[in-house]
Amino acid sequence: MLRSSLIYLSKADWARQIVTNWDFAQRAAARFVAGETLEQAILAIQTLNKKGINATLDHLGEHTNSPEAAQKATQAILEMVDAIEQGGIRSNISIKLSQIGLSIDQDLCSENLLQILSYARKHNIFVRIDMEDSPWVDSTLGLYRKMRDQEGLTNSGVVIQASLFRSEQDIRKLAHEGTRVRLCKGAYKEPPEIAFPKKNDVNMNYDRLAAMLIDGSSNCGAVEGSVDGRTPPIPAIASHDPARLAAARAYVEKIGLPKAAIEFQMLYGIRRDLQEQMVTSGYPVRVYVPFGTEWYPYYVRRLAERPANVWFFISNYFRK
Repeated sequence: MLRSSLIYLSKADWARQIVTNWDFAQRAAARFVAGETLEQAILAIQTLNKKGINATLDHLGEHTNSPEAAQKATQAILEMVDAIEQGGIRSNISIKLSQIGLSIDQDLCSENLLQILSYARKHNIFVRIDMEDSPWVDSTLGLYRKMRDQEGLTNSGVVIQASLFRSEQDIRKLAHEGTRVRLCKGAYKEPPEIAFPKKNDVNMNYDRLAAMLIDGSSNCGAVEGSVDGRTPPIPAIASHDPARLAAARAYVEKIGLPKAAIEFQMLYGIRRDLQEQMVTSGYPVRVYVPFGTEWYPYYVRRLAERPANVWFFISNYFRK
């Protein structure tokens, strides 16, 4: 019930207008968002890099409502590429297709995505195409494949959510294609007709899909991430659940996949202890570093994922 309510609130404009005006909410969100400016995010990544952790830079925002807004978002993403190059940081970028026009016009989104991937390729920077809720899965995978197969742009990958029934078949195809896949549990409330309603079932599916990705990496020659930290290996295991991390590591060791041929990904400000433990164990770790003024939907989805995050929010309220 709590998770469903918070996911609803993450999309509610009336709630956004209220919460974003609370100073304590901005302070609480700062734990999970690396600031409102690109400069602040770059500084956060430099700190992570010093700890041996790579990053994925993300300018928060989704579902733009005009071609002009989509083009503005595209330009901001190009500026992120420049900042990574100029800063010499170990980072790539993540984008949401609805931010660059997918919910307005697919052709517009395709043009903007082509511009982003082409520019990023010039700087040898990988682009993770994030996955949004279920209505956008087919169009997201379709545009990824269009860029790869028709435009020859291979510097991108996708995200698959273990909560969806369809994800096993998606992973099977993507692994066969050698796609770089970030596997997450899923942060959206989906109907029970298309998604696992129970947490235990999502966990079991996650472990199954992680093993499929690890096998896929082995079958593709155990491709390792780039030395500069900008291009990831094929499987990216994104979780803060120690049991999920342990299951993936056990399977890696079982089949003898080199540690450098897999990457563990976590979110900025969450389970820093686990991040450092994985680095100490010799595994590549990448932290998703979001920034920008559109922090509200992202932050509320983080609250929905873990009850501890809700108590963190409440404690900030009483310290306002």
